[in-house]
Amino acid sequence: MTRGMNPEEDTEWNDILRKHGILPQQIKITQNDIYDSAVAKAQEEESERLEGLDLDELAELEDEEDDQVLAHYRQQRLAEIKAQADKERFGELTYISEPDYKREVTEASKDSWIVVHLFRDSIPECKLMNRFLGELAQQYRATKFVKIISVECIHNYPDANLPTLLVYGNGDMRGQLVRLDKFGGMRTKRKDVEDYLKGLGAIDPALKRALPGEGAEDDSEDDDDSNGGRMYFDLSKGI
Repeated sequence: MTRGMNPEEDTEWNDILRKHGILPQQIKITQNDIYDSAVAKAQEEESERLEGLDLDELAELEDEEDDQVLAHYRQQRLAEIKAQADKERFGELTYISEPDYKREVTEASKDSWIVVHLFRDSIPECKLMNRFLGELAQQYRATKFVKIISVECIHNYPDANLPTLLVYGNGDMRGQLVRLDKFGGMRTKRKDVEDYLKGLGAIDPALKRALPGEGAEDDSEDDDDSNGGRMYFDLSKGI
């Protein structure tokens, strides 16, 4: 009776079968392979552990960890903080005048999103919008928020169209909101304006900051997706 053949055995017959492709080539794992694999896994686990630490936590490990490794992660974390600071460089609603418009809006919009409020102090809805935009500017510091008196931006622009928002991105106008009719006029909430800007991509929810002393906001959505009272006015030629 013929003894059963083990294809894993290192025999002369099995070598002949492997040579002719009848058996797959035998993979030999050496002690060096096992050691290299263990070292790579340990390094990967250590990298994952350090990735999640902030600067203070990295400083606490200085006596325990390799200085060169810690220095690498500290520099990486500092670079991330600097990149975040460079991106979130605004933070307030700024007043501009007609001579500033090209520099502060048209040219600046090539590098970041710009929200422009055309306003008049005598109009209650404009005061409401200025308050909302001032708060949103603190929350979304990567977006630039500015306000300009309407007739300085567009000569003879009718007060009946105020407040008006012009939203710029990538060097061009991406949206315009004329009046607050869609949101209920003076019943408009900050979240209505926030959702409108979010829908255009002008603000990034991932970068949102909480206002000082303010808790969680109402997350209810504006269910009216129709144009409703939102009016559009061709503003591109008058700017």
